This record gives sequence, C-alpha cells and structure tokens, in this order.
Amino acid sequence: MNLSVRPKLLRSSLLSIFRSATTVPEVEQNEQVLIDDTEDALAKEAEIEKKRNISRLSPAHQNVMHKRRPYEEPKTLAHLTVKYNRKLYGKYGAVSGVNPSICWPTKNDIAERQEYEAVAYPFTIQQMMETVEQRKQEQQLRIEQRDKDVAAKFAKLDQWKKELHDKMAKKAAEVEAAKQKKERLVEEVRRHFGFTLDPRDERFQEMLAKREKEQKKREKQAKIEAKEKMMIAKIQQKKVDDKGAAKST
Repeated sequence: MNLSVRPKLLRSSLLSIFRSATTVPEVEQNEQVLIDDTEDALAKEAEIEKKRNISRLSPAHQNVMHKRRPYEEPKTLAHLTVKYNRKLYGKYGAVSGVNPSICWPTKNDIAERQEYEAVAYPFTIQQMMETVEQRKQEQQLRIEQRDKDVAAKFAKLDQWKKELHDKMAKKAAEVEAAKQKKERLVEEVRRHFGFTLDPRDERFQEMLAKREKEQKKREKQAKIEAKEKMMIAKIQQKKVDDKGAAKST
C-alpha cells in the first residue's frame, strides 16, 4: 500500500467539502484539524504495518525471501559491476530487469580466456590422457619392483638373522677373550712381584702397561708371520697350478 498518496487524496477531498459548506476562517481551522487527523491515521497505519513484519527482516532480505532482487536501485559500486548483474539475471531471470546481453562474453573476454587457457593448459586432451596413462604404468612398475624387493629381502631374512647372531656371538667372544687376556696379564704382574699388590698401585700399573705392550708386539708379529705363511702358500699353489697347466698343453 502506497501511504504517501493517501494524505493528498484525503486532504483534497475533505477540503473541497468543507470549503463549500463553511467560511474562510472556518475552512482554515477545519483544514488544520483534518491534516492532524490524517497524519495521526497515517502514523497508526505505518505502526500497524511495522508490527505486521514479525520477521524483523530488512526490505532487502524480505525481497530475497520472496525471490525478488534485493535492491531496486544500486547501493554500492559492486552493484554496478557486470559480475553482479550477471549473477542477478542468473538467479532471478527476466524479473531482475537486467539486460541478458551482458551474460555473453565480449571479444576481449574471449581473447583473454583463450590466452589464459593456452598458458594454463598447453596440452590437448589426447596428450593429457596419454600422460596420465604413462604415469599409471610407471606407478604400476614401481609397485611391482617394490613387491619384488620385499619378497627378495624376506627370502634373505633367515640368512640375515643367522649373520646377526654370528656377529653378536663373535663380538661376545672377542669381549670374553679380551677380558681373559687382561686377567692373565694381571696375574702375570702379580707373580712378577711375588706378593699381593693393589692393582691401583703405580708400580702395578707400570708393569701392566709394559706387559700389554709386549703382548701387542707378540700379536703383531704373529699376524705378520701368518700373513707371510699365507703368501708363501699362495705362491706355492700358483707354481703347482702353472706346472699342471704346462703339462696339459
């Protein structure tokens, strides 16, 4: 209901009646009374209309709820953009009052889009499909190779366990041998002095270091001799092999 039109209609009709029936002073007085009554009536009607809006929604939100465009007139600069008007037409259609021609891209838009796609998507659909297929094959080959490696390692698991146990046993044997060697050296030092001597004594420590040095020298000499014997055995074996090869020829 258009409330702004009613005061003029009521005022003009009532004034014409009172002017024809009364004098000028009385007309002016009655005119003021009618204006006040009309304003009160309009204020009451506006208050009633306000109370009828129990949702307390703004006019824009009410339009949205009733599937109408929110604003009849632009409220911000965003409402003047092509993007916003395209959105309005896409949502409300011809009722939006938007010229549908703006929904079609311009020549510049098409040229920019083509340039973007040429850079962002340089390959054809066929090329992309071939690339995807190639990646799938490579991925499958990697999976198969990994399965083979896992199977091969699993087959060697028992061997690796045995090697680990042997290594641990060898290490334990070396530690035990070093411990026994240390104990023998300590015992030799005690026998050397012929009486009980505290191992922390300086004389005991000096004699122990001396015996350890002699022991290392003997071990080194034994390794050298063992190596020499091995080399001699290899040379002799080579001579035997050469003689056998000469006889066969």
